[in-house]
Amino acid sequence: MSTEVATHVIPPKKGKPKWLRVKLPTGKKYTQLRGLVDKYDLHTICTSGSCPNMGECWGEGTATFMILGNVCTRSCGFCGVKTGRPENVDWEEPEKVARSIKIMKIKHAVLTSVDRDDLKDMGSIIWAETVNAVRRMNPNTTLETLIPDFQGIETHLDRILSVAPEVISHNMETVKRLTREVRIQAKYDRSLAVLKYLKDNGAHRTKSGIMLGLGEQEEEVIETLHDLRSANVDVVTIGQYLQPSKKHLPVKQFITPDQFKKYEEIGLDLGFRHVESGALVRSSYKAHKHIE
Repeated sequence: MSTEVATHVIPPKKGKPKWLRVKLPTGKKYTQLRGLVDKYDLHTICTSGSCPNMGECWGEGTATFMILGNVCTRSCGFCGVKTGRPENVDWEEPEKVARSIKIMKIKHAVLTSVDRDDLKDMGSIIWAETVNAVRRMNPNTTLETLIPDFQGIETHLDRILSVAPEVISHNMETVKRLTREVRIQAKYDRSLAVLKYLKDNGAHRTKSGIMLGLGEQEEEVIETLHDLRSANVDVVTIGQYLQPSKKHLPVKQFITPDQFKKYEEIGLDLGFRHVESGALVRSSYKAHKHIE
């Protein structure tokens, strides 16, 4: 690692730095939504993933919902979702998600899912039906779909394009050199190709995200930003990786606020419409602004 980069990271042995301290979510809107989630047993990735931005996002009328179960067919080294044999598809799930959004009066919903490589359609049919169900029940709610790579199969990607969410997102997660270690079954170039295909074939707004602190170097992060712009990606999120458990990949560095700010400025100079860069930034952070 270069001397310049080393001054903008902190080794994890010192413990979490002060800028990673999370305030408990507060506010009238958050309290109301939390009550509805508990009363109706609604499932959001905000609560199950203990997102540090939950209070802020809920206060702005944004929430994230995960579809296709909670067991993934892939075993990424950074992700806290269970790996194994998923349950059967719940064909009533689209209506359940749409109803949850209606009850919570969500203005902008982010949909995400586990990978379902076990299914012939890789879950793309449920994806499309969920978007349609949300549109029917919540005509004024805007949508972001944070999709898997569907192994790059265009037929499945076309199903997402056909229902025209305001934003289609797919995360790179890390730099090229670390992809095999961090994402295992995924491929850096395939993810780039997915993003480019989506934009080339009519996606209104495309988006991707990367995590830092896994051992990447500054020049690799900048290379990834260049690659994303070359694929005509509109929005990028950059956040700090935090280890979900001792079984997952360790944190190699804590990135400083100054370094996150530098990446934000580089991204904006490259021409991204929006760059969210900060230690607590997650994929859906300020998602409601990314349709603009």
